[in-house]
Amino acid sequence: MLNIPCAISKVVSTFIFSLFIFISPAQTIKGKLLTAYQQFEADSQLRHALSSLYVINAKTGEVVFDKNSQIGLAGASTQKIITATTAFELLGKDYRYKTEVGYIGDLKANGNLKGDIVIRPSGDPTLASWRWKSTSEDSVFFRIIKAIQDKSIKSINIVSIDNSTWEPVTIPDGWTWGDISNYYGAPANKFNWRENQFDIILKSGKNLNDPVQIVDYNPKVHTATLTSKLTSAPKGTGDNAYVYFPLSGYSGYILGTIPIGEDHFVISASMPNVENDFTLRLIDSLCKKKICQVHNEIDASKFPFVSFYTEMSPTLDSIIYWFLKRSINLYGEALVKTFAYEKIKYGSTDSGIAIIKDFWKQKGLDPEEINIKDGSGLSPQNRITTHAQVEILKYAKQQSWFPYFFDALPEFNNMKMKSGTINDVKGFCGYHTSGDGNEYIFSFLVNNYSGRASMVVNKMYKVLDVLK
Repeated sequence: MLNIPCAISKVVSTFIFSLFIFISPAQTIKGKLLTAYQQFEADSQLRHALSSLYVINAKTGEVVFDKNSQIGLAGASTQKIITATTAFELLGKDYRYKTEVGYIGDLKANGNLKGDIVIRPSGDPTLASWRWKSTSEDSVFFRIIKAIQDKSIKSINIVSIDNSTWEPVTIPDGWTWGDISNYYGAPANKFNWRENQFDIILKSGKNLNDPVQIVDYNPKVHTATLTSKLTSAPKGTGDNAYVYFPLSGYSGYILGTIPIGEDHFVISASMPNVENDFTLRLIDSLCKKKICQVHNEIDASKFPFVSFYTEMSPTLDSIIYWFLKRSINLYGEALVKTFAYEKIKYGSTDSGIAIIKDFWKQKGLDPEEINIKDGSGLSPQNRITTHAQVEILKYAKQQSWFPYFFDALPEFNNMKMKSGTINDVKGFCGYHTSGDGNEYIFSFLVNNYSGRASMVVNKMYKVLDVLK
């Protein structure tokens, strides 16, 4: 005889069990994230810190975890995802910078130019970069000189660079003196060359605290001098050398330490007067090709600019690849000024940032969530929310250019994500597909932690591992 109550009980139990199976993965991930994050916050490294983690399901948009997602924090280089996505939208993946070479003056039939060779740049940050074979310093010099030779020019007055239509102030608000003279603090000009940096070759002593000598420069520096105040530190201490140039003038110092017993220790610095250095080198190269410099006074206002060669940059998708993959601050600052130049015909950081904020406002983001001072994240005054970063990453995933953006993201902890690091700031934001097929978009920022960066990174990885 059938026991009706028992049968009903079995059906109900089966339904409840099935419902549990259906919802438990979401409940599990939220619970695991909560537990992992609570342990993270309780760590002694975070005693005086402020952190935020925001995670959504990439397919459904469901919020998986939210802690402090509306609090503005310094994001360091994770901020580059904002500049990169805006660039894809405003400029297009096939955008290319153009650098025009021409002259102003009277070009005689015998090849004597009573006037100047003029470079009209457009903010291209890749000119003479070593990251592409086509943009190398030798390649660009060769093409410019060949174009001058093909024009049958035999003598010139000077080489000048037309910096009109870009702001003269090259350093964004909030950059610190300890950053701006080093390679990662190279400012973006209308004319950029070799990523506006040069290498310094150093030789340390055999004993602790021995002085460190400057052996050479690469390339040779024409317009700056440096004095080493470096000392020799224990082996394994790495590069703790920092270059300081004054706000005006080109005589600076190198302070800090490098390890003992180094005969060829290389550090990189920001070129303080890249335009002068370039023009001197180009004139020297032209002289070697028998194109002489003859000084003629001319009234440039009486002559039009005559362009005879255009140097093209790699396409934007390729520029973004290196911008994100190697976190090149110069590229971010050049892009921000380019937004302004393309829209209002005047390249400036403040105008470019206003354009970024307005663009994302039109996409539904509160512009106060993107309270930024630059395009690279180097300024410690930047404030962004993890909510804004995740929303921007979600938007990017829906666009035709997304494969190029995704490919450019580095891989850390076996996850595709952009990292960010400045003093006592660490961040990660990106995408991850879990083992069970769930896709997540996340942003994780920590400000004012204590202790070593490597320690807090490992603890952040432990939280993010829950998404695997």
